[in-house]
Amino acid sequence: MKPKLITISDKKLIGLKSSMHHGEFGNIVALWKRFMPRKKEILGCLNSELIAVQAYDDFNAIEKPFDIWACVEVSSLEHIPEGMTSLTIPESDYAVFVHKGMDAAGTYQKIMTEWLPTSGYDIDNRLHFQVMGAKYINGSQESEEDFYVPVKN
Repeated sequence: MKPKLITISDKKLIGLKSSMHHGEFGNIVALWKRFMPRKKEILGCLNSELIAVQAYDDFNAIEKPFDIWACVEVSSLEHIPEGMTSLTIPESDYAVFVHKGMDAAGTYQKIMTEWLPTSGYDIDNRLHFQVMGAKYINGSQESEEDFYVPVKN
């Protein structure tokens, strides 16, 4: 498990937001089912990638709810469709892992229990996100997406 360590530029995002507790995967599916038919309402999309975002008050407090977004990256936050919200991921450092298949929880567990303890990094209290690009195939074991984990050393 070897990530790319990168500094991202600001990312402006528009999409739908919800809240969930760890293990409530049905909330993620429901959010994306609401978002996908409305994606066409968003102006100024920079690409065809989909972005899933998680905002934790405390990443290690698994009993606390956290916010999730289904969104796309845009050139401007001027036109936000009714009922949608915007957020900006500021320029910052991330470890980027390629995730294959559909077991996202398993990949995160490996990142936290195998890579992190020997990496020299700590999880930073910033947004976590996944980018689903051209190699993403919903529901397929052949699917690939990038997991962006906020890190500090």
